[in-house]
This record gives sequence, structure tokens and C-alpha cells, in this order.
Amino acid sequence: MSAPILEVRDIRQDYVVHRGLFAKKKIVHAVKGVSFSVEKGRTLAIVGESGCGKSTLARILTLIDAQTSGELIIEGKRVDIAREKTSPELRRKVQIVFQNPYGSLNPRQKIGSVLTEPLMLNTDKPAAERRDLAMAMLVKVGLQPEHYNRYPHMFSGGQRQRIAIARALMLNPSILVLDEPVSALDLSVQAQILNLLADLQDELGLTYVFISHDLSVVRFIADEVMVMYLGEAVEHRSTDAIFADPQHPYTRTLFAATPRADPDTIRARVAAKARARA
Repeated sequence: MSAPILEVRDIRQDYVVHRGLFAKKKIVHAVKGVSFSVEKGRTLAIVGESGCGKSTLARILTLIDAQTSGELIIEGKRVDIAREKTSPELRRKVQIVFQNPYGSLNPRQKIGSVLTEPLMLNTDKPAAERRDLAMAMLVKVGLQPEHYNRYPHMFSGGQRQRIAIARALMLNPSILVLDEPVSALDLSVQAQILNLLADLQDELGLTYVFISHDLSVVRFIADEVMVMYLGEAVEHRSTDAIFADPQHPYTRTLFAATPRADPDTIRARVAAKARARA
């Protein structure tokens, strides 16, 4: 077993809620002592219902928010942005792809600028090289070099998510945090983006933390699954093991509540409705 590229040890995140001038402050425990590790080139899926803390955890992993306590270790280095400044090199190692591809792109910015901006801010590469790298990345994610001078509104949702993935890859990260990256897309487009992510992982050796509520997507892409409930990690096992025999009561409830696109079941339901109308 290789050394983990990402480690989380007893991470906690608390928020103070002010409830008025004379009322006591309330502490909300958004993440309650979560621990896990991910090896290079592997995919960990984090699943759970809305409000379980998975997006809060994503913000900690991508160095957007500081944890209240606990250890975050990236490639063997402890990271706590509240206590010490993080180097640009370390920040480049972890990038995020958000759920809404249109909302995460500046509508007034051409795609070329979207892709070259991270290079301009974080490297000393000349403009011509930045342009060449951006065009090459467009091709890598399944788009065309001529898309360089177009605006986000000129693309479909799936194409915009490809652009968001391309932007995240411009700084050659080791880890991608994917926060519901396909939930806003049609089913056929979801499959295309998932296949793209799988191909990029194989080609570039990327490590994914894949946050989702869609268990069919998780089953396709993940090596391991961690289930969160009310800020806690209640179960964490291999994808095959957890789908074959979920152990925690909440995991079983979550799986049972997920609609399944079983053709035989659908045909039986349609036939039953037809008989009822007859």
C-alpha cells in the first residue's frame, strides 16, 4: 500500500450563530471529527443528504476555509491556513470543480482568459506559452482550440463543465475535489463527463474526492465510499463492499431511498398503470 496523498485526522468545523442582541450564541457543529486518507490515483466518494457537512469538508480540503481543529495533511505536509500562510505551490496541488458550471464561470470573460488566468496569477510563463497550454487543455477535455475566443453562454452545460475541469487542471494539481460535478447535467451528458474524469485520472494520475448524493454515479467512479450523517462519517469502506452489504442503519436507509432505474421494475409499473386505466 502506497503512502496517502491526502490525510484528514479528526477534522472538526464549528460555526458561531448569533441569534440576537441578548440571546446566547449558538455553536453549530458542521463537521464532527472526520478522519480518512486517500492514496494517489484513487477516488474517494463522500455521500450524504444535504446539510450533512460534505460541502463544508470540501471547503477545508481545498484550503478555502480553515478547520476549527484537527489535521489536514497534503503530500505529507500539515496544513492549517488559520495558523500559517500556505505556500502557492501547496495551494496549486488541490483544485475544485463546482456543481454549477455556468455559475463558476465569469460570463464576461472569454474561455481563453478563464484558462490562462490561473497561469498568469501563479506562474511566470509568457503570454504565448499560456495560450498554447490553454488550447492544449481544451483539446484534452474534448473541446476545440477555436473555443478559446468564445464566451461561456455559447456552450452547453456539459461543455461548460468541461471548461471548468480544464481550468482546474491548468496548474497541474495532484488532487481534484469534485463537488456534485454532474448533478446539474442531463443523464447522457453525465456519462460523458464521468468518462472524461476517468480518462483524465488514468492519464494524469489524479486523486479525486468526489462529493455526491447520486449513488449510481458514485458506484461508477469511486474506489471507496464514505457516508456522512449530521457531520459525522458513519461508514467508510470499499465501493463494492458498501454497496453489497451496507452496515450502518443510515447507510441502509440512504441506499433504500435512492430510486433505481431497473427496466423490469419500470415495465411492471407501466403495465400496472395500464391495467388500472382499463
